[in-house]
Amino acid sequence: MKFIVRAIFGFAIVSVFTAIGIFIYFYSEIEHDLNNIIDYKPTLTTQIYDRNGDLIANVFDGENRVYAKYENIPGKMIEALVAIEDTNFFEHEGINVEAILRAIIKDIETMSFAQGASTITQQLVKNILLTNEKKLDRKIKEMILSLKLEKELSKEEILERYFNEVYFGHGYYGIKTAALGYFRKELDELTLKEIAMLVGLPKAPSSYDPTRHLNLSLSRANRVIERMYEIGWISKIDYENGLREEPTIYDDSLTQNKAPYVVDEVIKEANRFLPNLKTSGYKIYTSVDLKVQKMAHDALVFGYNEILKRDKDANESILNGAITVTDPTNGDVLALVGGVDYSKSNFNRATQSRRQTGSSFKPFIYQVALEEGYSPMSEVADIPRTFDDGSNKEWAPKNYSKNYDGYITIKTALQKSRNLATVNLMYSLGTKEVVDTLRSWGFKNLPYALSVSLGSYGISPLDYSRLYSMFAGGGVVSTPKFMVRATSFYGGETIFKPEQIELIKPEQAYLMVDMMKNVINSGTGRAARVKGIQIAGKTGTSNNNIDAWFCGYTPELLIMIWYGNDNYTPMRNVEVGGRTAAPVFKKLVEDYIKEFPETKRVFSVPKGVYSKIYKGKDELYTTTSPLPSQERIPDNFDYETGTGGGSSLLF
Repeated sequence: MKFIVRAIFGFAIVSVFTAIGIFIYFYSEIEHDLNNIIDYKPTLTTQIYDRNGDLIANVFDGENRVYAKYENIPGKMIEALVAIEDTNFFEHEGINVEAILRAIIKDIETMSFAQGASTITQQLVKNILLTNEKKLDRKIKEMILSLKLEKELSKEEILERYFNEVYFGHGYYGIKTAALGYFRKELDELTLKEIAMLVGLPKAPSSYDPTRHLNLSLSRANRVIERMYEIGWISKIDYENGLREEPTIYDDSLTQNKAPYVVDEVIKEANRFLPNLKTSGYKIYTSVDLKVQKMAHDALVFGYNEILKRDKDANESILNGAITVTDPTNGDVLALVGGVDYSKSNFNRATQSRRQTGSSFKPFIYQVALEEGYSPMSEVADIPRTFDDGSNKEWAPKNYSKNYDGYITIKTALQKSRNLATVNLMYSLGTKEVVDTLRSWGFKNLPYALSVSLGSYGISPLDYSRLYSMFAGGGVVSTPKFMVRATSFYGGETIFKPEQIELIKPEQAYLMVDMMKNVINSGTGRAARVKGIQIAGKTGTSNNNIDAWFCGYTPELLIMIWYGNDNYTPMRNVEVGGRTAAPVFKKLVEDYIKEFPETKRVFSVPKGVYSKIYKGKDELYTTTSPLPSQERIPDNFDYETGTGGGSSLLF
C-alpha cells in the first residue's frame, strides 16, 4: 500500500514539475511578446479633412484603422461584446477554466479541436501575437499569455485593445473604423442593432459582412440581442425594437476619397513634414472646402462639355482641363481639380502640366512698366514691327484681330489684349531688364526672349496662381498650400504657416486690379462678368489655340482655369480664353456666391491710390506711377513710323 501511495505521490510530483517545465519553456519563448500588447501601438489610418472638418479621405498602409479610446466606446457596445463572447469576462483572470473543461470533453468526444473556449483576453492575444492554428502548443501559449496579460493590464485596457485590434470585415480594423465604414456613424450615434451587428462580426468577418451577406449579419446581430435580453442587460422593449430594426448599410471604398487630385497633392506636401504618414494616425486639416471643390469640378466638366458641343470631332480622351481656387491673401487652396475624370487619368494638370499662358501673361509685363514709372494712362505703340528673335531670324508678331490701333494707353492695350502694344512695351523697357524683374518675382527659367510677353512661357495652373496672387493679394505673393495643421495620435501638433513675400507695394498692385477689372467690364473677359460682384482677370490663348486660359479673381478668390489637349494638338480656332474658359469662371463664381452670399464683393482700395480727371475721365495714379502729360497727339503723327508732329509720347 505504501508503495502505491509513494508511486502516486511521485507521479504527482513529476507531473507538477513537468507542467512547471512546460510552462517555463513556453513562457521563456513568448514573454517578450507581451510588450506588443502592453505597449500597444498599432498602425493607424491618417485622415484628411477639409476646412469645415468634413472627411476628404483615409490614407493607410495595409490596415485601415481609426483608433477609439475606451472612454469613447459606448457601454452598450461593451455589454454586447461581453454577452456574446465572454459573459464572465469581468470575473475571470484571463482564462475560463469551466469553459476549457467543457471544450476538452467536447474535443475528446469528437476527436478534434471542435469546441472553442477563448476569452476576450485570449482572443486579443491570438490576434496580436499568435495564429489561428488549432494546435495544442499554440493554445498553451495563448492561455499563458492571457494569464500574464491580466496581471499587467486592467479589464478596460484589454477591452480598448480588443476593440481596436480586431478585424471587422470589408477591410475595417477596429470598431470605430467599422462604424464609420458600414454606417457612416460615430460610435455614440449607433443604434442597438448596429452595435450588435458590429460585435457579431469578429467571429466570421467575411461571412457576416453586411455589404455581402446582410441576412447572415442580421441573424448574427439578433443572436447578440437575444443573449443580452437573456441575461437581463436590455429591456423587452429594446429587445423587440432591436430585432425589428434593419439599419442602412454603406458599401464605401476604404479611402472614401472625395477629392483624389487634392489628396494626391496633400500626401506630397505632408510627406515633407510628417514621418510615417500612412501609419501614424495623423489628422490633417486642410484649407480645402469640399463644397467649393464640387463647384470647381462641376464647372470644369461644364466647360469640357461645351467644347465637345462646339466641336463634334474633338477627342474626348485627349481634351482636358484644370482649375485651381485659392485665397490670394494667404495661399490657402480651396479647391483643385486636375482633370475632368480622375478614374480615367490621375495625371494632375493643375500641378504637373507646363502649358503656355498666352495673353494671360500680359499683366506681368504691364506691372513691370508700372514699377518703372509708367501709369495706366501711359501710351504705347500698337503698331507692327519686326524683331530679331535672338537667332538672327525675324519675328513679326501680329494682333489677333490682324489690325492695329496706333498709340493707345496701357489700360486699353490690356483691355483689348493687344499683342503689338505689349511686345513694343517690353522692347522699350528692355528685354533683359523685364526678364530679370520677372525672374526676381518667381518665374523660373524664363528665357531672355520678347516672345515671353505673349505667353510663350509654360507653367502649371497652381504655380501660376502663386504669381497671380501678387495682383489679387495686394502686392504680396503667397505660395499655395493645402495643409493648415496636423495632429498625430501619438502626440504632437504641426502648424503650417503661409509662405509670403511682398514684391510690390499695395497701391501699385491695385493699379493692375483696376486695369484687369476693365478687361472684365469692357474687354476680352466680358464672358466672366457676374452681377453684383467686382471681378478682375485676363484671358489667354496660346499659338494655334493649343491652350485656353482664364485667370481671374474676386476680392476673396483667385481662380485659374485652363483647357487644352493633353497631346498639345490645337483645338478649334474658336476655342479662345474668352469663350472657352471665361464662362467657366462665371459659373463657378455664381455657384460660390449662392453658397456663400456674405463673400466680399468689392475690392478694397489701399492708401496711396489717387484719382484725377484725366482727358475727361476719372483715372487712378500713384506717386510711383503718375499720370502723364495730357499732351494731345498731333493730327499729322505717323503711326507707321512713330514720327511726326514733334511728339515725345512713351514708346
